[in-house]
Amino acid sequence: MTADQNSALHVTTVPVRWSDFDRYGHIMNANYIEVAQEARLKFAEDEFTARGHDFAVFVRHLDVDYLRPVMPDTTELLIETQVVEIGNTSFTTRQEIKDRQGRIACIVECVQVAIDMNTERPRSITEKEVKILTRADDVDQLEAGDSAK
Repeated sequence: MTADQNSALHVTTVPVRWSDFDRYGHIMNANYIEVAQEARLKFAEDEFTARGHDFAVFVRHLDVDYLRPVMPDTTELLIETQVVEIGNTSFTTRQEIKDRQGRIACIVECVQVAIDMNTERPRSITEKEVKILTRADDVDQLEAGDSAK
C-alpha cells in the first residue's frame, strides 16, 4: 500500500510548552520528535484503543526533515498523520507538523514494527490492523464479524 491508496489523515493538535523553545526563540529540533510521538500515540488511541484492539509496536526508524522554525507566536501545533506504506510486519507514517499559520515546519516519517508481546519479536500485521491503518470503510463490518465469533 502506498500513500496514493490511503489519503485518510488523522489530525490532532499538541500544545506548545515553554520548555519546547531553545535560547534562539524557536522550537528545539528534538522536540519535534516528541510532538510527532504524541500525535502517533493519539492516532493509536483513536484508531486502535478506542476499538478495543491492543496493537504493540516499536519505532524502527525515524526520518526528520526540518523545513522552517516554529516561533513562540504558535501556541499549538497541528499534526497530520497518514499511513503511507504497509508491509508484512511494519508500516510507515508520514506526519506534517504545522505552525499557527498552517505552514509545514517539519515532516517526520516513522517506520513502526508490530510486535508479539509474548515473544518480543516482530509479527505479521493482521487483516484487521491493515483495515484500521488504512481507515477502510468496512473496518466496522470486520469488527462485527469478530464479535460474532
